[in-house]
Amino acid sequence: QVQLVQSGGGSVQSGGALRLTCEASGLTYDTAYAVAWFRQAPGVARGPREGVAAIDIDGSTSYGSSVKGRFTISQEKAEDAVYLQMNSLKPEDTAMYYCAFRRTRVAGRPFSEWEYHYWGQGTQVTVSS
Repeated sequence: QVQLVQSGGGSVQSGGALRLTCEASGLTYDTAYAVAWFRQAPGVARGPREGVAAIDIDGSTSYGSSVKGRFTISQEKAEDAVYLQMNSLKPEDTAMYYCAFRRTRVAGRPFSEWEYHYWGQGTQVTVSS
């Protein structure tokens, strides 16, 4: 059973930086997998989450168009952790952020929510102007 525990986040002014951490237990690296970060903006309780960044078993990464060039996803297998470094933050980045794990490679679909079977508890990021 895979469990994901998130940390980091908080409040920052526009232009600032934050790092989110997703620590996993129960992972095995001998089979295909991918880890992604999603976010849900305030007031958007329903509907799909926005895909932010994903990292595949081979280390290849994918980014949502709104964060490309500002956010970086990385993985430290020795620590069973995935990080999301967020730089040049904007007020529109304000959202609840979730990490998610899937037992398949992204195969051209890095942000298909239904393919991610394990989710973290969510971490709030607030960016003020």
